[in-house]
Amino acid sequence: MSSGAEISTTLEGRSSATRDRAAVAGIREEDLMSLVDADIILSIVPPSQALAVADKVATAVRSSKSSTTFVDCNAVSPQTMEKVSEVFKDTAATVLDACIIGGPPQAGKPGPRFYISGDARETVAVLTEFGLDARLLERDVGAASALKMCYAGINKGLIGLGTAMLLAAARNGADKALMAELSESQRQLVEKLGHGIPDMYPKAYRWVAEMNEIGAFLGADEPAAEIFAGMAGVFQQVADDQAGNNGLTAVLSGMLAQRPEGSLNRYDALSNGNFDEGSRGLEPVPSARESHDEIELEAELEEGLEDSFPASDPVSATVTSIPGTTKR
Repeated sequence: MSSGAEISTTLEGRSSATRDRAAVAGIREEDLMSLVDADIILSIVPPSQALAVADKVATAVRSSKSSTTFVDCNAVSPQTMEKVSEVFKDTAATVLDACIIGGPPQAGKPGPRFYISGDARETVAVLTEFGLDARLLERDVGAASALKMCYAGINKGLIGLGTAMLLAAARNGADKALMAELSESQRQLVEKLGHGIPDMYPKAYRWVAEMNEIGAFLGADEPAAEIFAGMAGVFQQVADDQAGNNGLTAVLSGMLAQRPEGSLNRYDALSNGNFDEGSRGLEPVPSARESHDEIELEAELEEGLEDSFPASDPVSATVTSIPGTTKR
């Protein structure tokens, strides 16, 4: 909008809070039939709703005979993207595949990246002109969705794995020792989990469907698909906890509050009798920092760098059901 684009959306069935946010952002409300006359429609919804929204828009496009460009920006598999394209097959609309990597835009900071595949050169140019960081993938529809599945599988999969193992440590009395060891040998990983896990709490319900999409993308014959079925279960557990008494999130937040300066080091953990089988019995183990072991310090740094990943999350679910359009 600050770059001159006119943004419209439909707010049918949405809450007053959503309407207020749209008004503050300067997004104009229109009915769906008016909306499909826009040059470009961006669909940004929870992945479980992507196909239903596409079907609703396609029905309106078919009635209006619009030649709009529909860009599915959702965290869905190439298989789901193929179904999205199918619902537009007898319309004049152009369907493009996109994925969003990066957090919601903030003033003075770089915005998220939109990777777009299909016959998208002109659309990428328009979106770039109006201030989005839009990047062309010179591949067919499905390539951008594949990129999202792979990136989210690494990034959010790591958050899910961290969540599962922190809770396992808490259940088995290894929480203090685990946080102490991670804070010493995997500081960058602890920083990522320290930000990423709490940030995930209100989004967990959306990540369930995304993990299922990643599993479908990998395919039933791929052993790793089972990993993401498990990750869907982890995020469902957190989502249920958010709707309940927040007991699990309290445990997670309590553990993460120990990072990294506030946590015990291995010396403290062993002195308190909280140690694992791999420790040197009850003998305190000084850290590399305490022993001034420069080689060990360098090794720890390299290990932390190799095992960490950049943080990312798609645009918040506070966007409207059928997100805005960019008009030239």
